[in-house]
Amino acid sequence: MNKKWELFETNREIVEKIKDEFNISEILATCLVNRGIVENDDLKVFLSPTRNDFHDPFEIIDMEKAVNRIIKAMEKNEKTIIYGDYDVDGITSTMVLKKFLKEHNFEVDYKIPNRLNEGYGLNKEAVKKISDDGYKLIITVDCGISGLEEIEYAKSLGMEVIVTDHHEPQEKIPDCVAVVDCKRKDNKYPFKSLAGCGVVLKLIQAISKKQGYKDEDYLKFLDIVCIGTISDIVPLVDENRVIAKLGLMLISKTHNPGLGLLVHSTGIKEINSTTVSFGLAPRINACGRMGYEEEALKLFLTDDIEEAKNITVKLNDFNRQRQDIEKSIFEEAVKQIEEKHLENDPIIIVGGEGWHHGVIGIVSSKITDLYYKPSILVCFEGEEAKGSGRSIPGFDLHNALCESSEFLTKYGGHEMAIGLTLEKKNFEKFKNKIEEIARNCHLEEFVPVLKIDKELNSKDITEENIKSLEKLEPYGEANKNPIFLYRNLKIDSIRSLSEGKHLKLTLKDDINNIFISAIGFNMGYLSNEYRLFDKVDVVRKLRAKRI
Repeated sequence: MNKKWELFETNREIVEKIKDEFNISEILATCLVNRGIVENDDLKVFLSPTRNDFHDPFEIIDMEKAVNRIIKAMEKNEKTIIYGDYDVDGITSTMVLKKFLKEHNFEVDYKIPNRLNEGYGLNKEAVKKISDDGYKLIITVDCGISGLEEIEYAKSLGMEVIVTDHHEPQEKIPDCVAVVDCKRKDNKYPFKSLAGCGVVLKLIQAISKKQGYKDEDYLKFLDIVCIGTISDIVPLVDENRVIAKLGLMLISKTHNPGLGLLVHSTGIKEINSTTVSFGLAPRINACGRMGYEEEALKLFLTDDIEEAKNITVKLNDFNRQRQDIEKSIFEEAVKQIEEKHLENDPIIIVGGEGWHHGVIGIVSSKITDLYYKPSILVCFEGEEAKGSGRSIPGFDLHNALCESSEFLTKYGGHEMAIGLTLEKKNFEKFKNKIEEIARNCHLEEFVPVLKIDKELNSKDITEENIKSLEKLEPYGEANKNPIFLYRNLKIDSIRSLSEGKHLKLTLKDDINNIFISAIGFNMGYLSNEYRLFDKVDVVRKLRAKRI
């Protein structure tokens, strides 16, 4: 898939102003302006976030109601259960709230639905069992905003419900004690993009303020909240950046035995957003995907080193199994797409019998990356079908599901990622409807744009500049690793790697005698299109080697 290169149109006057006022490099100031971080207060928080940069949690609508009800349950020692989700965000949300309450002498239980048998969110069978077991209060984390029927059912059984969530609400929100979700249309909170675990952090911050607990009582969980936040691919700006920046520093010296052992087992040498996303998160997620959702939660809850070691081994095994299954489904999906020429459709929708529906979301993401089109993968299980989808910027996949809801029995998610359930007999009708919606959006005109922060010249290639860009970390959604344009480089060596899959280059800036080592992933075919001493323009991260 070819990408359009596009240089930011940077306001040089603002760059110079920020550079001088904050005493930072011109290249760092350029990247900040390109990201829209130009106001003094925003710049201070972005460059040097502290524990004092969290917003007042009571500005979130219904937070006061939620806190008061939980404190009442604590005082009366009411039988209370946390209802979470099976992904990293849900696991970390559940762990943080349970452990925080336990440390304040309130023992609560938890329920994580099985991804394979129950699916996402509240379900009536689970609600009935919770009622039968005598619980009086359900607190949802990372779910609940779309569980209107299930919450009404819980109320009919004599239970009360507090919803804490970060997903998009439907037109109607649940009628319960409190609905704490920054995406509510009537919410005035200054930041709307917290992950589920971020909402839980605000909840325990609010309880701490109300009860006069020490700040450390909730701040100590930033290492775990950081992992949930980064893994859920929320924008790493504002409060999410504070969580990620401070949390990453805590991970390296974590007091959580399970987290410490998990980090050690991956061989990670440096803790950053990349190692969390590609080292820790997949192992935690693999539990839920493979149907063993409680193992990861137990890892973070246990204080027993031997138990933590045993669970860590399991997590790594689950992750290897997940990788094998993912590879198989991906190959089958690509074969379908190529045989049926689905790459020409406005949205790619493929299905398979027996596909592991705990893994199809990852495969959908890879399909979308490969073809740069929204995709939905569906697994057929008898008369039912379950699917996961991923989108591209500009196409709201969740809205598309809302418009197709007549064919679905259950769905949820947000603009870029969704999950759904439908009857197999409705699959073709659903597929036709979604394709019609996508076709009307003219997705064939969508071209991926590679945003380039700056065109480099010789004075930019300094150790000082390289070091200064570290202030932009952690990288993630809304704060991508900066890339730069370097023109007129000579090919000094060129060859393919991995049986022709990837490209290995050495490039030279003749004027400044600078050599650059480069790898082009999935670009091995270019080794036959270029020759030694050809001149090329490249986009790259700023890592230069002087010889």
